[in-house]
Amino acid sequence: MTINRQEKGKKIAESPNQIRRIDENHYKVKSQSGNGEYDVIATESGWKCNCKDAIFRKVCCKHSHCVEFSLTLRKTIEKKTTIIQKINISTCPECQSDKIVKHGLRHNKYGDLQRFSCKECKKRFTINLGFEGMKFSPQTITSALQLYFTGESLRNVAKFLRLQGVEVSHKTVYQWIKKYIGLMEKYLEQITPQVSDTWRADEIFLKISGNTKYLYALMDDQSRLWIAQQIAHTKYTEDVRPLFAKAKEVTGKRPEFLITDGARNFAEAFTKEFYTREKPQSKHIRHIHFKRDQNNNKMERLNGEIRDREKVMRGLKKIDTPILAGYQIFHNYLRPHMALEGKTPSDMVGIKIEGDNRWITLIQNSTINHN
Repeated sequence: MTINRQEKGKKIAESPNQIRRIDENHYKVKSQSGNGEYDVIATESGWKCNCKDAIFRKVCCKHSHCVEFSLTLRKTIEKKTTIIQKINISTCPECQSDKIVKHGLRHNKYGDLQRFSCKECKKRFTINLGFEGMKFSPQTITSALQLYFTGESLRNVAKFLRLQGVEVSHKTVYQWIKKYIGLMEKYLEQITPQVSDTWRADEIFLKISGNTKYLYALMDDQSRLWIAQQIAHTKYTEDVRPLFAKAKEVTGKRPEFLITDGARNFAEAFTKEFYTREKPQSKHIRHIHFKRDQNNNKMERLNGEIRDREKVMRGLKKIDTPILAGYQIFHNYLRPHMALEGKTPSDMVGIKIEGDNRWITLIQNSTINHN
């Protein structure tokens, strides 16, 4: 019966050293008789095994059930969700009483701020966490960030805000980007994403101050999380070890599989940063591109996003620009992806951001963490 095969598969998976991973689509399961191993391979119709039970009876055997249960168990153990909560105003800054109520809006030419009053000490106050000292409201500033990273130029963002009655220059918009991207970047670096064991790396050329540079990017294959980036002066000879070292720092692990093109600098960096004799060993898949090749579409899609953004900017002004770090944050935490069924890469790696305005949630949590 099927249920017996499922139970047997579960018992095998729970026993130590019974499964050996070849790659994400191929596993070897030890025979219970001790006579060798069976190959369990992923197909479009499910897992297929080369044991007699699967071949002659055409059923899902205990070895296939073993792999299925092992993968489910592994995901359950590895997937630790980090929730970045929406910040709620809960206490009075004067007497720390929790008996506070909303008390209308404070109006000025830059926007509205929520006003509160305390039932204990009768003090009225506003709390503008993350946006203290800013002339403009959090909604105005985060709207500008959203518009810019979805494709508008700095000047177009300023023009849009003027239509809403907000007088702001494109230079001010850039200063908002610089301030808040730097703040969020430091905060998000402290959160470890639960990425898969397969990563991809590629490069794309950019114009920075009129000179050709190269942006190297490393992405998680399963979640499409943009893990790390590095600006380089050359394409084939640049040392990309900092890119791989940064990825290990961000994820707290090394990949089992790294997919790149055939460039020598990828191979050299892989050997120095990821290669080890410990099991499971990392493997480098050096892929040579061909016309109509479909094997690197995920990385090409990221390159396309960056290229679309660069066209609007008409090149970058300086090599340490906050724009690229900002786009990495936008790609990972704020932009829903069709290929991920409307989720963000951060959703896929166990980082949940609450609140209707994710920009405000991130900025306020970054401010608390920074303070």
